[in-house]
Amino acid sequence: DPAVLNMVSSRLKYLSLWVLVFQTTFLVLTMRYSRTLQGDGPRYLASSAVVVAELMKIITCVLLIFKEHSYNVRALNSILRQEITHKPKETLKLAIPSGIYTLQNNLLYVALSNLDAATYQVTYQLKILTTALFSVSMLGRRLGVYQWLSLLILMAGVALVQWPSESLGAPEKEQMSEGSQFVGVVAVLVACCSSGFAGVYFEKILKETKQSVWIRNIQLGMFGLVFGLMGMFAYDGERVRESGMFKGYNTITWTVVALQALGGLVIAAVIKYADNILKGFATSLSIILSTLISYFWLEDFEPTSVFFLGAVLVIVATFLYGYEDKPSPNPSRA
Repeated sequence: DPAVLNMVSSRLKYLSLWVLVFQTTFLVLTMRYSRTLQGDGPRYLASSAVVVAELMKIITCVLLIFKEHSYNVRALNSILRQEITHKPKETLKLAIPSGIYTLQNNLLYVALSNLDAATYQVTYQLKILTTALFSVSMLGRRLGVYQWLSLLILMAGVALVQWPSESLGAPEKEQMSEGSQFVGVVAVLVACCSSGFAGVYFEKILKETKQSVWIRNIQLGMFGLVFGLMGMFAYDGERVRESGMFKGYNTITWTVVALQALGGLVIAAVIKYADNILKGFATSLSIILSTLISYFWLEDFEPTSVFFLGAVLVIVATFLYGYEDKPSPNPSRA
Protein backbone atom coordinates (compact mmCIF):
# COMPACT_ATOMS: atom_id res chain seq x y z
CA ASP A 1 0.00 0.00 0.00
CA PRO A 2 1.64 3.31 -1.13
CA ALA A 3 0.08 5.28 1.78
CA VAL A 4 1.63 2.93 4.38
CA LEU A 5 5.00 3.00 2.54
CA ASN A 6 4.92 6.81 2.51
CA MET A 7 4.13 6.93 6.23
CA VAL A 8 6.99 4.48 7.05
CA SER A 9 9.39 6.42 4.82
CA SER A 10 8.40 9.71 6.48
CA ARG A 11 8.87 8.23 9.98
CA LEU A 12 12.27 6.79 9.03
CA LYS A 13 13.29 10.17 7.63
CA TYR A 14 12.50 12.07 10.83
CA LEU A 15 13.81 9.33 13.12
CA SER A 16 17.16 9.31 11.28
CA LEU A 17 17.28 13.13 11.45
CA TRP A 18 16.74 13.18 15.23
CA VAL A 19 19.32 10.44 15.79
CA LEU A 20 21.71 12.57 13.72
CA VAL A 21 20.97 15.63 15.90
CA PHE A 22 22.00 13.74 19.05
CA GLN A 23 24.99 12.03 17.40
CA THR A 24 26.37 15.34 16.05
CA THR A 25 25.87 17.13 19.38
CA PHE A 26 27.70 14.59 21.49
CA LEU A 27 30.42 13.98 18.87
CA VAL A 28 31.42 17.67 18.86
CA LEU A 29 31.33 17.94 22.67
CA THR A 30 33.29 14.74 23.33
CA MET A 31 35.76 15.37 20.49
CA ARG A 32 36.51 18.90 21.74
CA TYR A 33 36.81 17.62 25.33
CA SER A 34 39.11 14.75 24.26
CA ARG A 35 41.43 17.11 22.32
CA THR A 36 41.74 19.63 25.17
CA LEU A 37 41.68 17.24 28.17
CA GLN A 38 44.82 17.70 30.25
CA GLY A 39 45.26 14.09 31.38
CA ASP A 40 48.27 12.00 32.27
CA GLY A 41 50.49 10.83 29.43
CA PRO A 42 50.36 11.61 25.68
CA ARG A 43 47.21 12.53 23.77
CA TYR A 44 45.77 9.93 21.39
CA LEU A 45 46.55 10.14 17.65
CA ALA A 46 43.68 11.61 15.63
CA SER A 47 44.81 9.65 12.53
CA SER A 48 44.51 6.39 14.52
CA ALA A 49 41.00 7.34 15.75
CA VAL A 50 39.90 7.83 12.10
CA VAL A 51 41.21 4.34 11.18
CA VAL A 52 39.49 2.64 14.17
CA ALA A 53 36.19 4.42 13.35
CA GLU A 54 36.32 3.08 9.75
CA LEU A 55 37.03 -0.45 11.01
CA MET A 56 34.07 -0.21 13.46
CA LYS A 57 31.83 0.99 10.62
CA ILE A 58 32.78 -1.98 8.38
CA ILE A 59 32.21 -4.52 11.20
CA THR A 60 28.81 -2.95 12.06
CA CYS A 61 27.67 -3.06 8.40
CA VAL A 62 28.80 -6.70 7.98
CA LEU A 63 26.83 -7.62 11.13
CA LEU A 64 23.74 -5.76 9.83
CA ILE A 65 23.89 -7.67 6.51
CA PHE A 66 24.45 -10.91 8.46
CA LYS A 67 21.27 -10.16 10.47
CA GLU A 68 19.31 -9.30 7.27
CA HIS A 69 20.21 -12.77 5.89
CA SER A 70 19.03 -14.61 9.04
CA TYR A 71 22.57 -15.12 10.38
CA ASN A 72 23.46 -17.40 7.43
CA VAL A 73 27.26 -17.38 6.89
CA ARG A 74 26.98 -18.77 3.35
CA ALA A 75 24.44 -16.09 2.33
CA LEU A 76 26.66 -13.36 3.84
CA ASN A 77 29.75 -14.66 2.01
CA SER A 78 27.78 -14.90 -1.26
CA ILE A 79 26.37 -11.35 -1.09
CA LEU A 80 29.75 -9.80 -0.17
CA ARG A 81 31.49 -11.56 -3.08
CA GLN A 82 28.66 -10.81 -5.51
CA GLU A 83 28.32 -7.10 -4.60
CA ILE A 84 31.94 -6.15 -3.84
CA THR A 85 34.52 -8.42 -5.56
CA HIS A 86 32.40 -9.24 -8.65
CA LYS A 87 31.51 -5.57 -9.29
CA PRO A 88 34.89 -3.80 -9.26
CA LYS A 89 33.62 -0.78 -11.24
CA GLU A 90 30.77 -0.16 -8.78
CA THR A 91 33.16 -0.57 -5.84
CA LEU A 92 35.78 1.77 -7.34
CA LYS A 93 33.17 4.55 -7.67
CA LEU A 94 33.31 4.85 -3.87
CA ALA A 95 37.07 5.57 -3.82
CA ILE A 96 36.54 9.31 -4.53
CA PRO A 97 34.04 10.14 -1.72
CA SER A 98 35.90 7.77 0.63
CA GLY A 99 39.23 9.59 0.15
CA ILE A 100 37.50 12.94 0.69
CA TYR A 101 35.67 11.72 3.83
CA THR A 102 38.97 10.40 5.29
CA LEU A 103 40.60 13.79 4.69
CA GLN A 104 37.56 15.54 6.22
CA ASN A 105 37.58 13.32 9.36
CA ASN A 106 41.25 14.11 9.95
CA LEU A 107 40.63 17.84 9.37
CA LEU A 108 37.88 17.93 12.02
CA TYR A 109 40.35 16.71 14.65
CA VAL A 110 42.82 19.40 13.48
CA ALA A 111 40.08 22.05 13.69
CA LEU A 112 38.88 21.06 17.18
CA SER A 113 42.48 20.99 18.44
CA ASN A 114 43.05 24.59 17.24
CA LEU A 115 39.67 26.35 17.56
CA ASP A 116 37.24 26.96 20.40
CA ALA A 117 33.91 25.13 19.97
CA ALA A 118 31.93 28.31 19.09
CA THR A 119 34.20 29.36 16.19
CA TYR A 120 34.36 25.75 14.95
CA GLN A 121 30.58 25.26 15.01
CA VAL A 122 29.76 28.51 13.16
CA THR A 123 32.41 28.11 10.48
CA TYR A 124 31.55 24.44 9.86
CA GLN A 125 27.96 25.41 9.03
CA LEU A 126 29.25 26.75 5.70
CA LYS A 127 28.96 23.12 4.58
CA ILE A 128 25.16 23.63 4.32
CA LEU A 129 25.75 26.23 1.63
CA THR A 130 28.42 24.16 -0.20
CA THR A 131 26.07 21.14 -0.09
CA ALA A 132 23.20 23.18 -1.54
CA LEU A 133 25.41 24.48 -4.36
CA PHE A 134 26.73 20.98 -5.19
CA SER A 135 23.13 19.60 -5.07
CA VAL A 136 22.06 22.18 -7.64
CA SER A 137 25.09 21.67 -9.92
CA MET A 138 25.56 17.86 -9.65
CA LEU A 139 22.04 16.50 -9.03
CA GLY A 140 20.18 19.18 -10.98
CA ARG A 141 18.09 19.83 -7.87
CA ARG A 142 16.00 22.98 -8.01
CA LEU A 143 15.67 25.01 -4.86
CA GLY A 144 12.72 27.36 -4.62
CA VAL A 145 12.79 30.94 -3.36
CA TYR A 146 11.70 29.81 0.13
CA GLN A 147 14.51 27.26 0.26
CA TRP A 148 17.20 29.76 -0.74
CA LEU A 149 15.73 32.19 1.79
CA SER A 150 15.70 29.47 4.47
CA LEU A 151 19.41 28.78 3.79
CA LEU A 152 20.24 32.47 4.34
CA ILE A 153 18.08 32.67 7.49
CA LEU A 154 19.63 29.44 8.78
CA MET A 155 23.17 30.74 8.36
CA ALA A 156 22.27 34.07 10.03
CA GLY A 157 20.60 32.18 12.89
CA VAL A 158 23.54 29.83 13.40
CA ALA A 159 25.97 32.75 13.42
CA LEU A 160 23.86 34.55 16.08
CA VAL A 161 23.46 31.42 18.23
CA GLN A 162 27.24 30.95 18.34
CA TRP A 163 28.13 34.67 18.56
CA PRO A 164 30.86 34.72 21.25
CA SER A 165 30.27 37.08 24.17
CA GLU A 166 33.25 39.41 24.54
CA SER A 167 33.74 38.87 28.26
CA LEU A 168 34.23 35.13 27.79
CA GLY A 169 35.81 35.01 24.36
CA ALA A 170 38.49 37.72 24.58
CA PRO A 171 40.94 36.26 27.13
CA GLU A 172 40.84 32.84 25.44
CA LYS A 173 41.51 34.35 22.03
CA GLU A 174 44.43 36.40 23.34
CA GLN A 175 46.06 33.23 24.69
CA MET A 176 45.52 31.36 21.45
CA SER A 177 48.29 31.89 18.90
CA GLU A 178 47.23 33.41 15.59
CA GLY A 179 48.97 30.56 13.78
CA SER A 180 46.91 27.81 15.41
CA GLN A 181 43.68 29.79 14.89
CA PHE A 182 44.53 30.16 11.18
CA VAL A 183 45.30 26.41 10.89
CA GLY A 184 41.94 25.64 12.54
CA VAL A 185 39.93 27.96 10.26
CA VAL A 186 41.63 26.63 7.08
CA ALA A 187 40.95 23.03 8.27
CA VAL A 188 37.23 23.84 8.73
CA LEU A 189 36.92 25.63 5.37
CA VAL A 190 38.53 22.72 3.45
CA ALA A 191 36.29 20.29 5.42
CA CYS A 192 33.18 22.32 4.41
CA CYS A 193 33.99 22.09 0.70
CA SER A 194 34.92 18.39 0.89
CA SER A 195 31.81 17.60 2.97
CA GLY A 196 29.53 19.28 0.42
CA PHE A 197 31.08 17.52 -2.58
CA ALA A 198 31.49 14.04 -1.03
CA GLY A 199 27.98 14.11 0.49
CA VAL A 200 26.29 14.96 -2.81
CA TYR A 201 28.48 12.51 -4.78
CA PHE A 202 27.56 9.72 -2.33
CA GLU A 203 23.87 10.72 -2.51
CA LYS A 204 24.02 10.51 -6.33
CA ILE A 205 25.50 6.97 -6.14
CA LEU A 206 22.99 5.81 -3.49
CA LYS A 207 19.98 7.07 -5.42
CA GLU A 208 21.14 5.69 -8.80
CA THR A 209 21.66 2.14 -7.53
CA LYS A 210 19.64 -0.64 -5.92
CA GLN A 211 22.55 -1.78 -3.75
CA SER A 212 21.97 -1.80 -0.01
CA VAL A 213 23.17 1.19 2.04
CA TRP A 214 25.20 -1.25 4.18
CA ILE A 215 27.04 -2.68 1.14
CA ARG A 216 27.83 0.87 0.00
CA ASN A 217 29.16 1.69 3.48
CA ILE A 218 31.39 -1.42 3.50
CA GLN A 219 32.83 -0.30 0.12
CA LEU A 220 33.26 3.23 1.49
CA GLY A 221 34.82 1.90 4.69
CA MET A 222 37.28 -0.38 2.85
CA PHE A 223 38.74 2.56 0.93
CA GLY A 224 38.52 4.73 4.07
CA LEU A 225 40.55 2.14 5.99
CA VAL A 226 43.26 2.05 3.27
CA PHE A 227 43.44 5.86 2.97
CA GLY A 228 43.32 6.24 6.78
CA LEU A 229 46.19 3.76 7.31
CA MET A 230 48.25 5.52 4.59
CA GLY A 231 47.65 8.87 6.32
CA MET A 232 48.44 7.46 9.77
CA PHE A 233 51.78 5.96 8.69
CA ALA A 234 52.67 9.03 6.60
CA TYR A 235 52.12 11.56 9.42
CA ASP A 236 52.38 9.56 12.66
CA GLY A 237 54.35 6.49 11.54
CA GLU A 238 57.21 7.08 13.97
CA ARG A 239 54.89 7.45 17.00
CA VAL A 240 52.87 4.38 15.96
CA ARG A 241 56.06 2.28 15.67
CA GLU A 242 57.27 3.55 19.06
CA SER A 243 54.09 3.30 21.17
CA GLY A 244 51.45 1.56 19.00
CA MET A 245 48.30 3.11 17.52
CA PHE A 246 46.26 2.88 20.76
CA LYS A 247 48.61 5.00 22.88
CA GLY A 248 46.67 7.61 24.86
CA TYR A 249 43.26 5.93 24.36
CA ASN A 250 40.76 6.17 27.22
CA THR A 251 36.98 5.93 27.68
CA ILE A 252 36.42 9.39 26.13
CA THR A 253 38.54 8.44 23.08
CA TRP A 254 36.54 5.24 22.51
CA THR A 255 33.29 7.26 22.86
CA VAL A 256 34.49 9.71 20.18
CA VAL A 257 35.50 6.84 17.86
CA ALA A 258 32.14 5.05 18.35
CA LEU A 259 30.17 8.27 17.72
CA GLN A 260 32.19 8.94 14.57
CA ALA A 261 31.57 5.39 13.29
CA LEU A 262 27.84 5.69 14.08
CA GLY A 263 27.78 9.10 12.35
CA GLY A 264 28.74 7.64 8.98
CA LEU A 265 25.89 5.12 9.17
CA VAL A 266 23.32 7.64 10.40
CA ILE A 267 24.29 10.06 7.62
CA ALA A 268 23.90 7.25 5.04
CA ALA A 269 20.37 6.58 6.37
CA VAL A 270 19.53 10.30 6.31
CA ILE A 271 20.75 10.62 2.70
CA LYS A 272 18.73 7.54 1.72
CA TYR A 273 15.48 8.71 3.35
CA ALA A 274 15.87 12.52 3.16
CA ASP A 275 18.63 14.58 1.53
CA ASN A 276 21.87 16.37 2.31
CA ILE A 277 20.39 19.80 3.00
CA LEU A 278 17.96 18.37 5.59
CA LYS A 279 21.02 16.69 7.12
CA GLY A 280 22.52 20.18 7.39
CA PHE A 281 19.48 21.48 9.28
CA ALA A 282 19.68 18.57 11.75
CA THR A 283 23.31 19.52 12.38
CA SER A 284 22.31 23.13 12.96
CA LEU A 285 19.70 22.13 15.54
CA SER A 286 22.41 20.11 17.29
CA ILE A 287 24.40 23.35 17.66
CA ILE A 288 21.63 24.84 19.79
CA LEU A 289 21.52 21.65 21.86
CA SER A 290 25.31 21.62 22.38
CA THR A 291 25.22 25.30 23.37
CA LEU A 292 22.53 24.57 25.98
CA ILE A 293 24.60 21.63 27.31
CA SER A 294 27.62 23.97 27.49
CA TYR A 295 25.55 26.36 29.62
CA PHE A 296 23.83 23.89 31.96
CA TRP A 297 26.54 21.22 32.42
CA LEU A 298 29.89 22.65 31.37
CA GLU A 299 28.92 26.15 32.57
CA ASP A 300 31.16 27.90 30.02
CA PHE A 301 28.41 29.76 28.12
CA GLU A 302 26.12 32.66 29.08
CA PRO A 303 22.99 32.84 26.88
CA THR A 304 22.12 36.31 25.60
CA SER A 305 19.23 37.89 23.72
CA VAL A 306 21.35 37.37 20.54
CA PHE A 307 21.40 33.63 21.28
CA PHE A 308 17.60 33.46 21.59
CA LEU A 309 17.15 35.46 18.35
CA GLY A 310 19.50 33.04 16.56
CA ALA A 311 17.64 30.00 17.96
CA VAL A 312 14.31 31.36 16.66
CA LEU A 313 15.85 32.03 13.22
CA VAL A 314 17.20 28.45 12.96
CA ILE A 315 13.79 26.98 13.88
CA VAL A 316 11.99 29.31 11.41
CA ALA A 317 14.48 28.33 8.67
CA THR A 318 13.90 24.61 9.35
CA PHE A 319 10.13 24.94 8.99
CA LEU A 320 10.48 27.23 5.96
CA TYR A 321 12.57 24.62 4.13
CA GLY A 322 10.08 21.84 4.99
CA TYR A 323 7.10 24.01 3.96
CA GLU A 324 8.22 24.23 0.33
CA ASP A 325 9.48 20.64 0.25
CA LYS A 326 6.03 19.09 0.91
CA PRO A 327 3.74 20.66 -1.73
CA SER A 328 6.14 19.91 -4.63
CA PRO A 329 7.78 16.50 -4.07
CA ASN A 330 10.72 15.63 -6.32
CA PRO A 331 9.54 12.86 -8.72
CA SER A 332 13.10 11.46 -8.98
CA ARG A 333 12.91 10.37 -5.33
CA ALA A 334 10.09 7.88 -5.95
